[in-house]
Amino acid sequence: MADTNAKLTVNGKEYEFPIIEGTLGRPVLDIAALQESGFWSYDPGFKVTAPVESKITYIDGGKGELLHRGYPIDQLANNAEYLEVAYALIHGDLPNAEQKADFFEKIRKHTGVHDQLRKFFEGFRRDAHPMAIMVGVVGAFRVLS
Repeated sequence: MADTNAKLTVNGKEYEFPIIEGTLGRPVLDIAALQESGFWSYDPGFKVTAPVESKITYIDGGKGELLHRGYPIDQLANNAEYLEVAYALIHGDLPNAEQKADFFEKIRKHTGVHDQLRKFFEGFRRDAHPMAIMVGVVGAFRVLS
């Protein structure tokens, strides 16, 4: 949400740029109005560009900071299981013991590989490139469903 505006004059015409306060980090200058000026912005290495808005992930590359749902990535990597992190990304916070058991059980029930899909995987050579396999298998989903 824009809290205030910054003004910039380009070739004698004034443009307003909303200043957006994020949950974390520095405020963001919304430069979408720059399009009206006929100019492009130039930010070598995208050092001061926020390309997306996210309620899940926060990144500050200069500080080496990566947060998922407010948790530093190293804490998640060292202290949480993969499915616990998946739960947090979906639901907003790490699960308690009961939520974890329920979520893990749901995942176990719904992650079986259909026999036709298993046979499809077997059709690839042992040394096939993983990306080629993925493309083929994803393409087969529609056929097998």
